[in-house]
Amino acid sequence: MKTFMQAKETVNRTWFVIDAEGLPLGRVATKAAHILRGKHKATFTPHVDCGDYVIIVNAEKVVLTGNKIKNKMYYNHSGYPGGLRERNAETMLESYPVEMVERAVKGMLPKNRLGRAMYTKLFVYTGSEHKHEAQKPTVITL
Repeated sequence: MKTFMQAKETVNRTWFVIDAEGLPLGRVATKAAHILRGKHKATFTPHVDCGDYVIIVNAEKVVLTGNKIKNKMYYNHSGYPGGLRERNAETMLESYPVEMVERAVKGMLPKNRLGRAMYTKLFVYTGSEHKHEAQKPTVITL
C-alpha cells in the first residue's frame, strides 16, 4: 500500500469558529494551530498547507491561569538601540487581546514559509460577531 500524499490543488478547506470565552489561552491556541496545520484530517501531509480556516471570537475574554497575568511578558524590538518594548499579559489583554491570541497561535505553527501561509487562514475578533457568516463556519466546543 502506498503512502497518501495530498496535493495542494486537491485540498478541501472548511471554516471553524472557536469561542474563546472563559477558556485558557493555551487550549484555544493549540486547537487553532492543530486545525490550521491540518492535523485533524486523515489526509494530513506535512509539506502541504492542507489546514482549514479558523475564526476565534471573544478574544478579550480568554483567561490565563496561575500568575501569568502579572508575570508573563511580551517583547518587541524596533531594531534601534534602546528600542525594546516590554508589556505584561495584563496590559496585552486589556489593550491588545487580538495580538495576544495571534501570537500564541503563531508560536505553535512551523517557522517557515509554510507556517506563514497557514497563519493567513487565522481570523481573531474581540466580540462575538465576525464577518464570515457567508462561509457557514462550524462551531467547535472545547
